[in-house]
Amino acid sequence: MNNMNQNNGMQKRMLIMTLIVFVFFIAYEFLVLKPQQEAKAALAKQEQVQKENSAPEVNTSTPQMVSTDVNGNPIDMSKSVNALSAKTIASSQIVSVIKTAKNIIEIDTLGRVAQVTLLEEKYKDENAAQIKLFEANQLRPLEVRFADVNLNAEAFKVSAIASLSNVDATTSTQELTLTQTLSDTVLTKKFTFYPDGHYDLTVNTTNDKQFFITNGFRPNVLADMYAVHGFITKLNDSTLKTIEDGDSSKNENFVGTKFVSNFDRYYTSLIYNFEKSLSVTVMPDEQSNPQAFIHGGSNITFSGFMGPKNHRDLEALNPELIDVIDYGWFTFIAKPMFLLLQFIQGYVGNWGWTIVILTILIKLVLYPLSYKGMVSMQKLKDLAPKMKEIQAKYKDDKQKQSMHMMELYKKHGANPMGGCLPLILQIPVFFAIYRVLLNAIELKGAPWMFWVHDLAEMDPYFVLPVLMGVTMFLQQKITPNTMQDEMQKKIFQFLPVIFTFFFLWFPAGLTLYWFINNLFTIGQQYFINQVFEKKRAEKK
Repeated sequence: MNNMNQNNGMQKRMLIMTLIVFVFFIAYEFLVLKPQQEAKAALAKQEQVQKENSAPEVNTSTPQMVSTDVNGNPIDMSKSVNALSAKTIASSQIVSVIKTAKNIIEIDTLGRVAQVTLLEEKYKDENAAQIKLFEANQLRPLEVRFADVNLNAEAFKVSAIASLSNVDATTSTQELTLTQTLSDTVLTKKFTFYPDGHYDLTVNTTNDKQFFITNGFRPNVLADMYAVHGFITKLNDSTLKTIEDGDSSKNENFVGTKFVSNFDRYYTSLIYNFEKSLSVTVMPDEQSNPQAFIHGGSNITFSGFMGPKNHRDLEALNPELIDVIDYGWFTFIAKPMFLLLQFIQGYVGNWGWTIVILTILIKLVLYPLSYKGMVSMQKLKDLAPKMKEIQAKYKDDKQKQSMHMMELYKKHGANPMGGCLPLILQIPVFFAIYRVLLNAIELKGAPWMFWVHDLAEMDPYFVLPVLMGVTMFLQQKITPNTMQDEMQKKIFQFLPVIFTFFFLWFPAGLTLYWFINNLFTIGQQYFINQVFEKKRAEKK
C-alpha cells in the first residue's frame, strides 16, 4: 500500500467485488441459465414428439463400451447401445394402478412406471390439479433393457402380465408381481408397496440373462433456473457425484453406490440399496442430460421412491437419503441450517415466522463480525480529514505517505479492510441459506400471512421485493461511506434498484429472509452510529 488512495482503494475494491459477486450470481442465473434451459426444453420437446412412436434402435457401429456388472465383471455393451439410451417408446396401456397414502403409481404393459400422481393437498400445479411427476415422452422409471440385442428388441414387443390390476396400499403393505415371458427368458418383477409411497423391488431373469434397469428421466415438474437438476449418486465412501442437465458429455461408470437419483428442484426418482451397493452407468441423451442405468446382472433387489424431496420423509426411509437434496458448495453449512429451520418450525408452526426467527438468530450469531465491520467503517469516516491531510502533505513522497497512513491506522485502531472482510466472511452463510430456502419443498404451499400464501412462489404483488429494496436503500443511507470516487458512489446507489428487480421473481421465502436481514442490519448500524455520535459529542 503506497498511499491513502491505495488504502481506501483496496477497501472499495473488496467491497465492490463482494457486491458484484451477489449481482453476478443472480444476473447469470436469470439472464443466461434460464434462456439456455428454456431453449433446451423446447428442443427436447420437439425431438420427443418426433420420436414418440419410434421403436428402440440398436446401433452396432457404436464404439465398444465396457462396463461392469454388480460383481465387477466386464460387460460388452457395444451390441446393445439402445439398452442404455434415452430413447423412449410410445405410450402403452396401463396394466396396474397402485394407490398409497401419498401417491398413485401407474404401471404400463412393459412393466414401467408410466406416471406418478402426488395425492397430498399441497402438491398442486398452477391449474390446481394434483402434480404428476413425469411427462409422457421420456425415459420411464423401472424400464428394463437387456444386454442381448435380440432379446432387448423382443422385450419391447411383449406385454407384461400383472398379478393385480388395482392395488390398495393406503393403509398396509401390498404385493404385486409383473411377469414378462420372452423366448429365451422370463423377466419377473416382485413389488412390495408401502403406505408412505416407497417400494421394494426384486427383479429376476431366467437363463442368466443380463439386464439393466433405470430410475428414468428426472421428474419434470420444476426444472427452473434457480436450482440444480439432473443426476446425483452417493458412493460407498460417502462421496456425492452430481451431473447437471446439459453437462453429461460421456459415459460414466459408478461402482459401489448407495443410491441414484434423477431430480428437479423439488422432486426425485430414486433407487437405493444400503446393504448391497449398486453399479451404475450414466449416459447422455440427445440434450446431454444424464440418464442412469443400474447393472442388474440376472437379478437385483433394491428400494425406490418417486416423489417430493421432503427432508423428514427421506430421513424416515434412511438418514443418508437426505443427501438427495443438493445444497451446492456450502452443504456443510446448509444442512445444519435446515435442521435448525426445521426445529424452529416444529415449535412455531408457520414457515414464514420460522424464517424470520432464523434470520434473527443468524444476525445475532454474526453480530460480532458485523459489529467489527461497522465500527471499522465509522473509524475510517472519522479519520477521513486526517487522511486527506497526510495525502496533501506527502503527495510527492509516496513512501512517507504510506508510512504515516499506517501509523494513523495503528494509533486509532482502524483497519482499511475491516469494513469488507466481515461481509466477505458472511458470503458462505448467505449462499447456504439461499440454497436451503430454494430447495426446501417444505415451503411449497406454506403460507406466511396476509397476501403471502406460498413461500415457495414469488410474491404475487411484489410487496416483499419492494420492501427489500427500500430497506437496502435505507441501509446504504445510514452506513458510513468513505468512498471518494463519484462513479463508485453511483454504482452503490443503483444496487437497491438492481437487487429489487432480480428479487421480483425470487421465492417469497428467500425475499422474506433478505428483507428481515436488512431490517436488523439497519437496527445494528443505527445503534453503532448513535454510540459514535455520543463519543464525538463527548470529545467536543
